Amino acid sequence: MTKKQFGKGEIIFREGETGDTLYQINSGTVEIYAGYGESYQQLLVELGKDKFFGEMAVIEAYPRSATAVAKDDVEVTEIESGQVSEFFKSEPDRILDLMKSLGGRLRDLTADYEEVSATISELKECEGNAKSDSLITRIRKFADVYRKNKAAEAFSQEALRKLSQNSHAEGYSTKVDQYNKGTIIFKEGEIGDCIYDIHAGSIGIYKAYATPDEKLLTTLAPDQFFGELGMLDNVKRSGTAVVMEDGTTLEIITPADLKDLFEQNPPKVEMILEHISYRLRRLTREYMSACKMLSRVSDADGNVSDELKNQVNEYIAKLYD
Repeated sequence: MTKKQFGKGEIIFREGETGDTLYQINSGTVEIYAGYGESYQQLLVELGKDKFFGEMAVIEAYPRSATAVAKDDVEVTEIESGQVSEFFKSEPDRILDLMKSLGGRLRDLTADYEEVSATISELKECEGNAKSDSLITRIRKFADVYRKNKAAEAFSQEALRKLSQNSHAEGYSTKVDQYNKGTIIFKEGEIGDCIYDIHAGSIGIYKAYATPDEKLLTTLAPDQFFGELGMLDNVKRSGTAVVMEDGTTLEIITPADLKDLFEQNPPKVEMILEHISYRLRRLTREYMSACKMLSRVSDADGNVSDELKNQVNEYIAKLYD
């Protein structure tokens, strides 16, 4: 870990560069830009003392998704990806801060992905009819996102590798409970305050559970986490979690548990960070794929080929099957 100083206007890192360090601000303000120096430059956020940026490097070297610029004189602590555990040992209260920073990015990206998916659904519904001004505006918006961030879709298989397969039941655990088939762990729309770790059994995540529109989104197996946004952001649960088999065993981890969990079982905290980072990478790929599709629609200026219509139909089927 190294303390570094940057003068007003100095670039800390550039969009597209491969990064293997993250930063915590000790003093000053850092501005985060998309398209820095280009005609479409956009200020995304300003960050002050104690805030983290460059968090995706916490797991592995990863292309920077934006440019970081010192708004005024800035001092930061630079943390290499392999030094995260050492940093947490000296600053255990920062574990939740870093997770919340990653969680905030995941929350915002989820909202963007839901909007682009809704836009593609609306495009399908109005096929053959005139598009509303609102729909055209949104198509152009997401087309611009793709044009400005094409590099974000070029993930290597290494970047999207499977998560580590270590058993989550090994070592120290927080509260662990066992449940029978059919037990509802949490309901869609409830406010969450914890993350769950599956030690045994399986969990189904549903939309509109126990209604005529019920849809099973995914089934989760042992050594997987779920519900992380509830712990990090106290947001409403986006689905209902239901126990799929008797004897399902879950570890329940709250923000208050993280410091003690890191002291007793550091790999578990690293697994949670890895899980959040992996979800971000996967969701970014899906988001950019959807934006690319709308970019092609925008470029076609109404003359959409049969091939592109088929891609739209396949995308809709993936969302709603």
